[in-house]
Amino acid sequence: MCGIVGAVAQRNVVPILLEGLQRLEYRGYDSAGLVVVREGELERVRSTGRVAELTERSVNTAGTLGIAHTRWATHGVPSERNAHPHVSKSLIGVVHNGIIENYESLRTRLTAAGYEFTSDTDTEVIAHLVHSHYVTGVSLLEAVRASLTELVGAYAIGVVAADNPDQLICSRRGSPLLMGIGIGENFIASDVSALLPVTSKVIYLEEGDVVEIERLSYRIYNAAGALIERPVQISEISNESVSLGNYRHYMQKEIHEQPQAIADTLESVCNSQSIVPGIFGAEAAASFAQIDSILILACGTSYHAGLVARYWLEEIAGIQCTVEIASEYRYRTSVPNPKTLVVVLSQSGETADTQAALNHAIALGHHHTLAICNVPESALVRLAKLRFLTRAGPEIGVASTKAFITQLVALFLLTLVLAKQRNRLTPESEQEHLHALRHLPAATQKVLNLEPKIAKLAEQFANKHHALFLGRGLHYPIALEGALKLKEISYIHAEAYPAGELKHGPLALVDKDMPVISVAPNDVLLEKLKSNLHEVRARGGELYVFADADTHIREEDGVHIMQMPEHAGYLSPILHTIPLQLLAYYVALQKGTDVDKPRNLAKSVTVE
Repeated sequence: MCGIVGAVAQRNVVPILLEGLQRLEYRGYDSAGLVVVREGELERVRSTGRVAELTERSVNTAGTLGIAHTRWATHGVPSERNAHPHVSKSLIGVVHNGIIENYESLRTRLTAAGYEFTSDTDTEVIAHLVHSHYVTGVSLLEAVRASLTELVGAYAIGVVAADNPDQLICSRRGSPLLMGIGIGENFIASDVSALLPVTSKVIYLEEGDVVEIERLSYRIYNAAGALIERPVQISEISNESVSLGNYRHYMQKEIHEQPQAIADTLESVCNSQSIVPGIFGAEAAASFAQIDSILILACGTSYHAGLVARYWLEEIAGIQCTVEIASEYRYRTSVPNPKTLVVVLSQSGETADTQAALNHAIALGHHHTLAICNVPESALVRLAKLRFLTRAGPEIGVASTKAFITQLVALFLLTLVLAKQRNRLTPESEQEHLHALRHLPAATQKVLNLEPKIAKLAEQFANKHHALFLGRGLHYPIALEGALKLKEISYIHAEAYPAGELKHGPLALVDKDMPVISVAPNDVLLEKLKSNLHEVRARGGELYVFADADTHIREEDGVHIMQMPEHAGYLSPILHTIPLQLLAYYVALQKGTDVDKPRNLAKSVTVE
């Protein structure tokens, strides 16, 4: 969601701040701003719209200390007055990610103390709180620490003072924040990609850390106030991996990166003759031996991956599996089972609802926990007992593609490990599954070769406003994912149903203006699905069918067939996802929407 960049250096930091914000645009935002300390004063520039507009407004702005921000509105409408940074009496400047839950009571108290609020945000209370402590004569560090004790909620903050031109204070609790270590200069950011042009050395801050940063030094204090050291790590993310290259959009690039992402995720097993629990961590074998059920917690696209995994886990591994939306799980009364393996899925590892759900599960006594995630140093990975990194690489487009595919790969590996441990996987079956996994990158590439045909097909959606997606069994979650992708980036209202549910209500929506997209693998439910498709044609519905070979579904007037290259058995959901991603992408091009940064959405949802 919101993005933070900060820098203290000998040189002008404004270009660093602006380039950092540009690299955070993928997270989703509605306004942007920066503040620098210049000759004992705060110089602030803010704008609504894109970072490019902020850049134009900042041509005469310079300073060796500054903080910058892209805002995704939570409190207060998108506007310049609500854009960060927020300042207090021209002395304190603050940027903030997260939500301050007790801001209303703090605002009332600070207003009574004479502070004037010029925005509708929760963040402005932080600036005034810090100012109220700072003017008593304490250091900026102590003023920030005192303010943090009064805040309830989640935050990652950066703070500067006009009379302190060589010091930046930052802290995090519940929202991601990291430091970048340079030569004679230091930085902060909410995402390592923002700092790649200036450093690859980073420190991932822990919950409650407060950091005093100067040009030549830094001091980190933990939540208890003790001076501590955190390890400096070398980021493996390269500038090339976050550049657009020859692609028109990041989403298109990331769809085409999926064969390599799958191969990278499978690297630990593709050269092995067997699958072992150790790929999920040193304690995995002992932990898996004690469990009798699975609980998957996730949001959005990751939730759909969990729904697919439920079919795999129950059929192949023979273990009971429940999948819950993370944002709902902790707000209902559940019956904890200490023998349950709690699996959390997240691309960023910073998804606030998923983090909170995992914390809730742990508090209930669930001590078998596994994080499947794309970011090694994320909060979710650090919180879980076991972990598996999907190695999808940076994903910039808001609509997840390769992160979803690699989550499915990871979940299939988990299924095989559990099946083997529960004596449900013969040596012959294990080798067959390993062979299928090794072939998966090549099979994925074959599906990508359908791109020109799908682009042509998408032209028929240019004037559509609604769409229906159908799937059965293992492929119903893929229909859900296809509908989500279409609505996310093309703004076409789309819904997905198990095809057998058509006659129980959704069939009332079907007419010539309602395209119906169906996933039609050559599996045991194919004949059932064909009957459902006949129901659509009988009502004048237009069908778009993504069909495996030998399904014997004929193309005719009103029935458009996209022939898939091969049938992949249990891995079929992975292959059938890709044409639906491409369909959504090319429909969005027809609609002229912002593919990589769809309205109202954010890449990393770090607030509840």
